Amino acid sequence: MEILHVSAECYPVAKAGGLGDVVGALPKYLNEAGHIAKVVMPMYRTKFLYANQWDVVHKGYTNLGNWWFEFTVIRERDNILGFDLYLVDINGLLDREKVYGYADDTERFTAFQIAVLDWVKDWQHTPDIIHVHDHHTALIPFMLRHSYKYRSIAGIRTVLTIHNAQYQGWMGWDQSIFIPPYDMWQWGLLEWNKNINPLAAGIKCADKVTTVSPSYLEELKYMSNGLEALFEYEKGKCYGILNGIDVKVWDPETDDYLVHRYGLSDIEAGKAKNKMQLCDQFSLDFDKPLIGFIGRLVGEKGADLLPQAIRDSLNHIGRRMNFLVLGSGFPEVEAALQAIKPLSQYDYNVYIGYHEGLSHTMYAGMDFLLMPSRVEPCGLNQMYSMRYGTVPMVRRTGGLKDTVIDYGDPGGYGICYDNASVGDITQAIWRATELYHQKDTVKQIRKQMMQLDFSWENSVQQYIEVYQAAIG
Repeated sequence: MEILHVSAECYPVAKAGGLGDVVGALPKYLNEAGHIAKVVMPMYRTKFLYANQWDVVHKGYTNLGNWWFEFTVIRERDNILGFDLYLVDINGLLDREKVYGYADDTERFTAFQIAVLDWVKDWQHTPDIIHVHDHHTALIPFMLRHSYKYRSIAGIRTVLTIHNAQYQGWMGWDQSIFIPPYDMWQWGLLEWNKNINPLAAGIKCADKVTTVSPSYLEELKYMSNGLEALFEYEKGKCYGILNGIDVKVWDPETDDYLVHRYGLSDIEAGKAKNKMQLCDQFSLDFDKPLIGFIGRLVGEKGADLLPQAIRDSLNHIGRRMNFLVLGSGFPEVEAALQAIKPLSQYDYNVYIGYHEGLSHTMYAGMDFLLMPSRVEPCGLNQMYSMRYGTVPMVRRTGGLKDTVIDYGDPGGYGICYDNASVGDITQAIWRATELYHQKDTVKQIRKQMMQLDFSWENSVQQYIEVYQAAIG
């Protein structure tokens, strides 16, 4: 089969979250399984763009409502990612550094989707599957089926993967002119709660829908930001497939970001060297357990609970642990985390921003990773941490529930709790502090975690079965 992935992100080209990691890995593993997988995404002005060689493969001219524009499709020349990578350039819309966060994001991603379909329509061949990811590309299944200009390729099957259903790309009906002319009898496929809802349209129109973990699929039926009834209605074509991680990128024995690499044979020494590097850099106490947080400082990650949980732990459990936070997000959360720094007694620090290299060193050097997420469709951080022998401390939700077993349960290796609350987080921190001093248990848990298989092989086979079911 030939599968064309259409996405707003793809690591290492441009990444804002887990979506980029998935789209940067899944096509590579599909190719290794004997299929042909390709990726097309917007041509942001990133370091990757300027560091590699490209060929122009298509130029086109189309419209977004009353605005006519030219677009260009380029292909990365050397296949360095393990799959064909195409970028779509639209001057004035996609020629920016950041992926998201602009006032005209609706226009940007709608124009991108139209350009992709115009290009596919004029291609010398057609893929078997167009696999779209999240709301930024979820209008494609509707336009492919019902916009008149795409009738020649309307037979291509579509799969939609939902990485986060909280964001749905809502549009007012005044923006319906952006969508290429379509059969007006089908307007209801675009509508949800009196607006155009691209994610809802994708769920209705795609041949198959997947989510990034089995538990998240079940949660969407009662917690999906207004789409609960739709997920219940469409459950017959929905599949929950747990994300994998790229074990070639995330490998402590070969990780280029690590100064001190290690494997199963020298876990303790390797982690100790990385922990010492972090403690020296951030003025922390090496002898205390190091508990870290890596991620966006937003409500769905439970980050707003961190400042109080950290303060309570230091004040009430005693200054028996270190905390290190890496991330950016809500300004008020950033400010609250910064405000703790003057109170530190070599037991707390924070880095506001995104730093890929530091995140790798933290996975290698931390003793525990804290993930108090309110919503976690799959979660990759807990898989990265276990790959590096760092114990995850997770709330039982979504993919965290599917991947982490509490060390108090048979075969367990993590710390789990039920509520996104300061009380549950501080209880987990207390348990981590107690566990840290059980040296033999910690060694056994680290060795067990590093041998867990979170690679893409199993997940890829499930995606292949979904594609085959879509083709019928």
